[in-house]
Amino acid sequence: MRYRQLGPSGLFVSELCLGTMTFGGSDGFWGQIGQLGQEEADALVKAAIDAGVNFIDTANVYAGGMSERILGTAIRNLGLSRDDLVIATKVLGPMGEGPNARGASRKHVLDQCKASLARLQLDHIDLYQIHGFDPATPLVETLEALDTLVRHGHVRYIGLSNWAAWQIVKAIGITQARQLAPILSLQAYYTLAGRDLEREIVPMLTSEGLGLMVWSPLAGGLLSGKYSRADETSGEGRRATFDFPPVDRERGYGVIDAMRPIAQAHGVSVAQIALAWLLHQSVVTSVIIGAKRPDQLADNLAATRVRLSPEDLATLDAASALPAEYPGWMLERQGAYRAQQAS
Repeated sequence: MRYRQLGPSGLFVSELCLGTMTFGGSDGFWGQIGQLGQEEADALVKAAIDAGVNFIDTANVYAGGMSERILGTAIRNLGLSRDDLVIATKVLGPMGEGPNARGASRKHVLDQCKASLARLQLDHIDLYQIHGFDPATPLVETLEALDTLVRHGHVRYIGLSNWAAWQIVKAIGITQARQLAPILSLQAYYTLAGRDLEREIVPMLTSEGLGLMVWSPLAGGLLSGKYSRADETSGEGRRATFDFPPVDRERGYGVIDAMRPIAQAHGVSVAQIALAWLLHQSVVTSVIIGAKRPDQLADNLAATRVRLSPEDLATLDAASALPAEYPGWMLERQGAYRAQQAS
């Protein structure tokens, strides 16, 4: 396991992050994602920690707060040292019926930080993230609320999740102009089956020096190795009941066709190739892995040992490359000679 700095900070996080979305679900939406109880969650947390993972991600909305409760109890049950852990959680989604029990308003952010700390049984959150963009709340209100939490010691660092490039840059400008706590990271969807992030967000992250946490690296299980073009229903994973995130299936199967020979050559699973490709991308800080079973987690953790050759990377890049889109192709055409001149 390697450790990487999270954005422009001195905080080091493991290249794989344990995601806890599978903790605590019962009926309905969260039940489709995972229904792990305390004992099962304890086993997964222990396996991750034993493998060198120090980074764990959750959110207040996961299973209505049960994910945070189960994680907090697991930390205590296992006797884990708080100093050795980097705990991340998120805020935005509805946590009650009232009109103010949602969003990124100062009220909701401050209230939910307090509630998350209680559920996690912790005195501070290492990385507190706004789970999505709230069009109903002024950006400055959200960012000042986060700054308050940092100054009071309830939160160490702040991040964002599922924001557009222009929204992130606008937020960075506000934090710099008002000398607020800086934004360190973005949590976003990125995978061989969905490289849309590379159009605007990856260049922005590189320019601003932000860290990237990747969610759903296996495209909701599509890249797990259970699925193929020949038999779409062969898999039994989450895709069977919860078809998210949206993926161009035909393009996805082309990627899988390219991954299988590489996986066979390395003697590893298709899923490990998908994770290893992300770990080879310089913009990626940490890849969030979730599991329902210990064997799934063990397979994902083993991806840190896979070293893809330049030929492997070229094959995967060709199979998964984004189609040209404006203004990207024009920027490349007009800027190439100047970039060459500058180098």
